[in-house]
Amino acid sequence: MEETVGKFWDKLITQAVQHDYPGAAVTLDEMAKTIGIFFRAMSGNPGLRIEASSATRHSARRKWLQRVAGVNRRIELAWSDEQSLKLPARIALFEERSLNRDLYLWLAALAADEITDTGDWFTRSQWHSCHVLQRFPGMRARYQRLVEAQLAIRPDPASLSADEAAQEKAIQQALLQPGHVATLPPARYAPQPVLLWLHPNPPIIRNTHSKPLNDTEQSPGTGESQRMQDNKRRQGERVDMPDGRRGLLFYRFETLLSWAEYVKVDRCTDDEEDLEAAAVTLDDLDNISVARDTRASAKRLRFDLDLPSPANDDTPLDNGILFPEWDYRQHRLKADYCQVQTLLAADAEPCPLPRHLNRMAHKLRLQFQALAPTLEWLRAQPDGSEIDLDAYLLHTTEYLRGHQGGEQGLYRDLRRGKRDMAALVLADLSLSTDTWVNDESRVIDVIRDTLYLFSEALSATGDQFALYGFSSRNRQHVRLNWLKGFNEPYNAAVRGRLAAIRPGYYTRMGTAIRYASKVLHRQKANKRLLLILTDGKPNDLDQYEGRYGAEDTRQAILEARQMGLFPFCVTIDDEAPDYLPHLFGSSGFVVIRRPSELPRRLPLLYAQLTR
Repeated sequence: MEETVGKFWDKLITQAVQHDYPGAAVTLDEMAKTIGIFFRAMSGNPGLRIEASSATRHSARRKWLQRVAGVNRRIELAWSDEQSLKLPARIALFEERSLNRDLYLWLAALAADEITDTGDWFTRSQWHSCHVLQRFPGMRARYQRLVEAQLAIRPDPASLSADEAAQEKAIQQALLQPGHVATLPPARYAPQPVLLWLHPNPPIIRNTHSKPLNDTEQSPGTGESQRMQDNKRRQGERVDMPDGRRGLLFYRFETLLSWAEYVKVDRCTDDEEDLEAAAVTLDDLDNISVARDTRASAKRLRFDLDLPSPANDDTPLDNGILFPEWDYRQHRLKADYCQVQTLLAADAEPCPLPRHLNRMAHKLRLQFQALAPTLEWLRAQPDGSEIDLDAYLLHTTEYLRGHQGGEQGLYRDLRRGKRDMAALVLADLSLSTDTWVNDESRVIDVIRDTLYLFSEALSATGDQFALYGFSSRNRQHVRLNWLKGFNEPYNAAVRGRLAAIRPGYYTRMGTAIRYASKVLHRQKANKRLLLILTDGKPNDLDQYEGRYGAEDTRQAILEARQMGLFPFCVTIDDEAPDYLPHLFGSSGFVVIRRPSELPRRLPLLYAQLTR
C-alpha cells in the first residue's frame, strides 16, 4: 500500500511541475530525414550522422515544487561534434506542433553554421543567430515565431531578484535583437537554458579504460532484455571491469560517495534484478560507467549511451570518402550514400613476428621462394652484358646478302623475371570476430595470425600486396583500417599495426569492397586479386540486413569484375554455402571448416589462385 501511494504521489507531483504539450510533440525519428536534407542544404558537414542528444545538468534556479519532485535538473540541448549532430529526442515545448517542428530546423541551421569566433557562450550564440539570419533571410519569419513562443515560457523578470532580472532581460533582448547585447550581467544563479541556442558547454566524453572496448558488446546469455521506454540518450564513459578479487568495503556515512561517482563494487550478475528499480536509478545518474563483463545476467536493461568512439584511438588519413550503395528495390545506385573513413592505428608500436608463428613463417617463405621469378637470359637487347651470338649471326648474314639494317638487338642480358601480380586482402573486423574458436584464441586472433603469415609468404615472392581491415556502424561510419599499403614494405611497423587490430562493429561489406576495388584498380599489374576474409553475412545497424545487404555486396563484386579485378572470398562461416554462391558465384569462394587452419591455408590458397 505504501509503495502504491508513493507511486501515485510521484506521478501527481511530477505532472504538476511539467509544462510541456504531449499532444503537439515532435520526435527526432520522424524529423530525421527532413533534418538531414535541411542540414546539408544549409552547408552542414555531410559526414555527420544525426542522433539524439543526451540530457545534461544545468545550474539554473529551480522552483520549490520542482526540487520536491526532483525534476528539471537536466535538459536536452543541441550541439555537434566531429561525429554527429545531436538534437533532442523529442520536442514538446510549444502548444503548436508546427513550432516544435520549426525549432528542430532552427537548431539544425545553427549547427550547420561554422563561423569561427573566440567569444563567450552569450556572444557566440548571438553571432550564430545573426549569421544564419543574414545568410538565409527566409528563416527570419520562422525565427520570430520561435522567439515569441520562447519568451512566453521564460521567467518573468519581475518575479526574479535584481541580478537575475537583469540577466534575464539581457537574454530576452538578445533573442529579439541578436548581436545587440554586448555582455551578460552576472548573477548568483545561472540563467534558465535558452532553447533557441546551442549547448553552451557540450559534454566531453571520457575514456578511462585501459583495454579496447566496443560499446555495442553485450554480455552472453539469453536473459530477459527490456528496452527503456523514454528513448533518451544517456551520458557514459568506459572503464575497466573490477577484477573480482576485492569485495565491498563500507565507510562511515560522512565519507560515502554520491550516485554520480563510479564505485567498483563486485556483485553477482546472475541474481534476479528489479528492472524498474534499475531504471529509476538510471535517471538519477549524470554519468554512467560501462565496463566489459563476460558473465551472463538474468535480466538486462537496454538504453542509448554517448560513449567515446574507438576512432579516438586511431588517426584519420582523410576527411571521409563517399561511395554509392545499391538499392535492389529501386534497382539503382544511390550516389554518395555511404562514407568511408580510413584510419591508422595511433597506438601501434613496431614489433617482431610473434614467436609461435616463426616456424610456420620460415616454412612458408621457403615454399613461396619457389614462386619468385628466376634469373633468365633476355636476348636481342640493344645493350647487355654479353653479345647475343644468334642475333649477331643473323645480322651478319643479312649484311652479306646486301640488307643494310641497323645494328639493333645484338646483346643479351641476365635479368630477373617479374610476377605481374597485385593482391589486396580485405579482412572483416566486425564484432563477431570477438567470439572464441577454441580454448586458446578468438576469431580476431586467427585473422591476425593469417595476415602475419600471408605477409611473410608474399614478401618472399616480391608480389605487390596491401592489407586493410573494415567494420561499420551505419552507412555514414564505415571504418577502413590501413594495415599495409602497396607502396610500403612489410616491416616491423606493419606488424605493429596488425598487432593492434581489434573487433569493431558491423559488416557493411559492399562499401568496403568498393573502397578496396578503387585502391586495387590503380595498381599497374596484369592480374589483380581481391581477397575478402570474413566470418559472416553482410549486416549493419540500419536497413543493411538480409537481402538488402546481400544484393549490395553482390553488386559491388560485379563492379569489381568490370574493373578487371578478381574478387575471391575466404570464409569460416558454416552457413556460407547458403548465400555466398549468389554473391561470388559457385567458384568465387572457399569455406574453411576449421578456423584455426586459416593462417596456414590462406597463403597456400593464394599460391593456387596465382599459379
